[in-house]
Amino acid sequence: MQLGVEAVAALRRKVWWRILPLVILLYLAAYLDRANVGFAKLRMASDLKFSEEVFGLGIGIFFLGYLILEIPGALLVERWSARKWFARILITWGLISAATAFVRTPMEFYVARFLLGVAEAGFFPGIIVYFTHWFPLRDRGRAMSGLIVAVPFSLAIGAPLSALLLEVNWLGLAGWKWMFILEGLPATALGIVTLFYLTDRPRHAKWLTPEERDYLEGTLAAEARAKESVQKVSVSQALRLPTVWLLALGIFATNTGGYALGFWLPTTVKSLSGGSDRYALFFSGLYYLCGLVGVLYSGYSSDRTGDRKWHCVAGQVAAACFLALSAASGTSFGFAMTSLCFTGLVAYSWPPPFWALPTLTLTASAAAASIGFINIFANLAGYLGNHIIGWMRHCGATDSACLFFLAGCYLVGGLIVSFVRVPKKSH
Repeated sequence: MQLGVEAVAALRRKVWWRILPLVILLYLAAYLDRANVGFAKLRMASDLKFSEEVFGLGIGIFFLGYLILEIPGALLVERWSARKWFARILITWGLISAATAFVRTPMEFYVARFLLGVAEAGFFPGIIVYFTHWFPLRDRGRAMSGLIVAVPFSLAIGAPLSALLLEVNWLGLAGWKWMFILEGLPATALGIVTLFYLTDRPRHAKWLTPEERDYLEGTLAAEARAKESVQKVSVSQALRLPTVWLLALGIFATNTGGYALGFWLPTTVKSLSGGSDRYALFFSGLYYLCGLVGVLYSGYSSDRTGDRKWHCVAGQVAAACFLALSAASGTSFGFAMTSLCFTGLVAYSWPPPFWALPTLTLTASAAAASIGFINIFANLAGYLGNHIIGWMRHCGATDSACLFFLAGCYLVGGLIVSFVRVPKKSH
């Protein structure tokens, strides 16, 4: 089925406005509920008398829970229903996130974080697979940037919101408890909305005309056939490909630094500035606002040029350089914070082009399995990086030492991804 140029442009706009706003909102809720423990730590740690090492392990153990349904979650989206799977994820993680308000011991904290990871498992790789059901290759980079923009946006909003909630004391509950409750329950409500609003595939979309459904299904099917004609790859074969391992190890190294930076940023900013909790969260919000600019430009630029790999590598290496500058001994807080803001600008620019790489040459099922497999390494890094930083701070490491370690992680990740071989037409 062929459509005219204007009809195709109208179809693209219709899909974008129907799919992306809800998906961005879902990921915004997901990342805030995952990361708000870094905001809560400013009060929660002293109230519960948790050490830096306890917090590092508690933050990181989320990612071990996440691993359980990583690959199955991506395959369920490919072969079953994104709508039902995402609704299940949202409803359960919202309830568990809110329940974190009532932990009292380190073990209860670990269990709550582990269960939150289990509840959210498969969400991110599932969305990447879901995008392949709706967005042709030329639109996928910008679609990914639209998703990734939810990360800095959620934290840019979450930082000042959490600063306000930390100050309340309603019904005898501390502010950090209300922060978990009020930031967790909206995810459950969104899960119910998802069940009724999200559409699995174009052929199920009553909001498209029959001609639009046929055109979009035909375009996506043609791309899938083109990939299969070049190289038919089974799931087991995909997990043995050098490219898959390079991507897995690249994101492992990068996220060892990236996840730890995100979770420990408020604590680091407070230590560097010597200011109040509200002051630390305000400046943390500036970092995430800079990230908004970086992720939007990266998606636009990588789609315009067709390049994915070098946009990714440039963001990783630049993040390493700016983090190293922020860690330079003897610098003022103003210089360190400026360097951190530039870090935010580039630290969120690499994921959109990175996550476009696995879908360029693999068949649908192989790509789904590969994405889940790669994201396993991404989440192992989240566990390792946070545990290492918690241990380093517990042992008395300086802020500069921690930042240099994080910078090294970004640099190693960029070097590994630079060895990925990408077909010339896909760059």
